[in-house]
Amino acid sequence: MAYEALPEVPLGANPQGDAAMQHGPWRKRAELASGLTTIEAFLARVGFDRAPWLVVAFGGGIAAWFALPTPGLWLALLVGCGLVALAALVLLRSGGRYPYLRQAMVALALAVGLGCGHVWLKSELVGAAPIARPQVAEIGGTVLARQEQPAEGRVRLLLATRDPASGRAIKARINVPLAQDSKALRPGAEVRLRARLIPPAPPMLPGGYDFARAAWFQGIAATGSALDGVTVIRPGTGGGLSGLQQSLSAHVRAALPGTPGAIAAAYASGDRGAIPEADEEAMRNSGLAHLLSISGLHVSAVIAAAYLLILKLGALWPWLALRVRLPLVAAAGGALTGIGYTLLTGAEVPTVRSCIAALLVLIALALGREALSLRMVAVAAFVVLVFWPEALVGPSFQMSFAAVIAIVALSGTAGVRAFLAPREESWLARAGRNLAMLLLTGVVIELVLMPIGLFHFHQSGVYGALANVVAIPLTTFVSMPLIALALLADTVGLGAPVWWLAGKSLEALLALAHFTASQPGALSTMPAMGRGAFLLFVAGGIWLALWSGRVRLWGLVPAGLGALSLTLLEPPDLLVSGDGRHVGLTGAVPGELLVLREGRGSYARDTLLELAGMDGATRSLDDWPGARCNADLCVVRLARGGRDWTLLLTRTRDRFAERDLAAACERVDIVVSDRWLPRSCRPRWLKADRRYLERSGGLAIDLSDQSISRVADSQGEHGWWPEPPPRRPRTGVPKPQ
Repeated sequence: MAYEALPEVPLGANPQGDAAMQHGPWRKRAELASGLTTIEAFLARVGFDRAPWLVVAFGGGIAAWFALPTPGLWLALLVGCGLVALAALVLLRSGGRYPYLRQAMVALALAVGLGCGHVWLKSELVGAAPIARPQVAEIGGTVLARQEQPAEGRVRLLLATRDPASGRAIKARINVPLAQDSKALRPGAEVRLRARLIPPAPPMLPGGYDFARAAWFQGIAATGSALDGVTVIRPGTGGGLSGLQQSLSAHVRAALPGTPGAIAAAYASGDRGAIPEADEEAMRNSGLAHLLSISGLHVSAVIAAAYLLILKLGALWPWLALRVRLPLVAAAGGALTGIGYTLLTGAEVPTVRSCIAALLVLIALALGREALSLRMVAVAAFVVLVFWPEALVGPSFQMSFAAVIAIVALSGTAGVRAFLAPREESWLARAGRNLAMLLLTGVVIELVLMPIGLFHFHQSGVYGALANVVAIPLTTFVSMPLIALALLADTVGLGAPVWWLAGKSLEALLALAHFTASQPGALSTMPAMGRGAFLLFVAGGIWLALWSGRVRLWGLVPAGLGALSLTLLEPPDLLVSGDGRHVGLTGAVPGELLVLREGRGSYARDTLLELAGMDGATRSLDDWPGARCNADLCVVRLARGGRDWTLLLTRTRDRFAERDLAAACERVDIVVSDRWLPRSCRPRWLKADRRYLERSGGLAIDLSDQSISRVADSQGEHGWWPEPPPRRPRTGVPKPQ
């Protein structure tokens, strides 16, 4: 009997089952397994360095807490992270096929959850609810801290006092004019004064600075100013580090007058309150503002100087050099010097952060490890986020760590390593390569920091990289050593010549700042960037920094999309402040912002210009032919989005007849007012009166697509955004015009 050849069937195969797997759930399982295998192979190939990514995930959990609006969503995120970690443990255990993927999913999910829970816990522990409403009251308290601001003509006190309305213990930040200052107003002083208190201010407009959030984590419930003289019941001692800091600042300013002395005082004691606004603005616009605040550059310079000095002096003593490991001694001396400098300069969060990072570098040097690595940066960032998780959403944390990560990532690339590799060459060629590398590093840092600057400040310097090539060596190797030498020489009365040299170096720094800031196009301004575009830049930057090889180039995709979104940004047509008093119109006059009120101060005007992405001038609506204004209100007509819009803007608190007001509202599309308007006022599209603005905050209105961005949209139910007060009963009606 002849047998036909049968097809070979692999052991354990099931032809019918295999055919069935081409359809239905079996096919989905096969595709899922294939996808998991691909991810596992990717992680194994590129090398998954867990430490930096865990810190990124921890920071992502903190950012999610700020972004999500309600406690229910925060709790859902925590539960979701736990479920993802549990699912990864249970479902990916099959034969140990996915070790990298399982570890990544479990660790990253838990890190996200820990970050969210950690910042939520700190918010509940340290957060201080703001006072209910503005008020003028007689208060008494204890001075906790003192900050001198002679350039502003005031002294800023932090008081431990009580809320005049509720009696609860609060911290209040009070501005006292210099004329009312006295030597007795030092930490520990018991004082009594009459002050105007207001809650910490939320952002004036969408995308603006959120002081209320910063005050919440600092425990500040009120800010204000003294109206009369301050009565000192018991003078403060003024001792300790705070007194030493103020004495040192005063000594430096006395030895070196003018702005150079104010900058030298900032370097020596961290007190930058005496720097004039014009010079500080020039430093900002030239990209050199980071040189005014004690941060990584200054702390690193002090620690490096102490380390090298101790190392070289120790090497001159053979007995010590033969018996003690000098790098350990130098690292210990540098650490003590850095800690002392941090405490002396006020121990602000950026300074402490920089000190922690520098101490980690010293530990690496003492242990013979690589001093600068992404793991070291990750450890420093984690330590900062553990103690100050709220720093994540601030520009200081983002800029400092973005710059350091950019430097480490750039120095680790193969091209840079090859370019900087030792070789036989003249000193001139070596100096040229180092200068080129310094310039390249400056350009990379400027590119990395530009999205952060645009997101937070809506402007970014263009020539900052070139200016920093000169300013950083000048500050690090000339100004700061001269200031230290002058202070040392003052102990024997010989500091005057050294102070003169230090002043000349600081004058050169100021001249560079003013020259750079005055160049055409030195400062690029842009309307407020959305969170989505900013997250694209962040995701692209992190991907570029933390991966190696060609796979890191995929980070250019989100970064490129973010850059493309910037080219599509358009300023809002209408900006309305949270109190309804300040209104800005864009696009009507090229290069100018039309405003409802000119105002006596510059803060409102500057904020309107920043959020509009303009660096030009403002013009009152009274001077624009498209508006009809009197002392009480303005009627404005705009052409936007293919139609004409009519706006009614009130300017005073004088009352109108309700019938006349209702008739006027019916004829306009938008009404903006800083007071409560009757329900009979019904414009065709939007009534942004005081009742509406108390719930929404400031507004950015795009008339072309009829969209409204509100400050409240980014606040959610976080503690620093209070519930609006109950509706007030109306008495009487407005009088006629």
